[in-house]
Amino acid sequence: MEEMRNMNTMPCEMTSHEQDHSTSKKHHHHTHAHSSAHGVGHHLLQVEDLCVSFSMYEQNDSARFGDYLRSEKHEVRVIDGLNISVHEGEIVAVVGASGSGKTLLADSILGLYEPNSLVSGCIWFDGQRQDAASLRRLRGHEIAFVPQSVKALDPLMNVGRQVRGFTSLNGMSKRDRAKRQEELFERYGLPADVGKMYPHELSGGMARRVLLCCALMTSPKLLIADEPTPGLDLDLAVTAMEDFRTLADDGVGVMLITHDIDLALRVADRLAIFKDGSVIEETSVAAFKEGALETEFSLQLRDALPEFGFIC
Repeated sequence: MEEMRNMNTMPCEMTSHEQDHSTSKKHHHHTHAHSSAHGVGHHLLQVEDLCVSFSMYEQNDSARFGDYLRSEKHEVRVIDGLNISVHEGEIVAVVGASGSGKTLLADSILGLYEPNSLVSGCIWFDGQRQDAASLRRLRGHEIAFVPQSVKALDPLMNVGRQVRGFTSLNGMSKRDRAKRQEELFERYGLPADVGKMYPHELSGGMARRVLLCCALMTSPKLLIADEPTPGLDLDLAVTAMEDFRTLADDGVGVMLITHDIDLALRVADRLAIFKDGSVIEETSVAAFKEGALETEFSLQLRDALPEFGFIC
């Protein structure tokens, strides 16, 4: 992957991701929740030993501008040896501190790489090993995305056209897309005339609801939601979570990246605990609530929640 060029050549644990998982309680670095299943013999998404670094110039505050341009480069690793999985029909909530690399994980799965990034590891989707080009082809079709920033909306296009899209979405006609937009707007409390508005005319909460509508227009196999609820009031945030749960119950895999652990615990099946650029523990929500955890950081994260009494 130098822009993921090395991904297809880097050795993985298996040359095929088909495997009988029924005989092992723990495999591929995770245990199962009660609802976890391998209906087609493999995980929907499996990320193995993902490493993401950035090639950067050495910083020297005292150097003149010309000297700075002659500075040597060094490699800054942000994600290191990361493993995570998502099964069909389940929600995996990725939780952890800000700056730990959660959004970079989402970008990697979507095939979004900066020119100075160095990426290695293996990503399997629906049993097929992927590279940067194939991940880009999946994006917006079999893999849908709810971005963290409302700046993802095109400032020069009204939001109705952005939600509906311009090409056929999984066989939907123009009329079907218009009807689906109407249904989504009604569900998320967006008046019909919002479709004629531009992003700068929306409040922050409205813009986030539009992003949700964009992602939910398709029928993806995997939905990645990166902090989808900030700016939403509690009722709308709960509605969004319930929609993710409904999608999962219909067989869609959902990766929910969030700081709101309380909301995640309402709908998720498993938690992936993130720290310093890696998933240090994957566990079921039931095990998290019970405190049956393997790492001290996971226990501290749990005990800091009001539900568990702010244990110090």
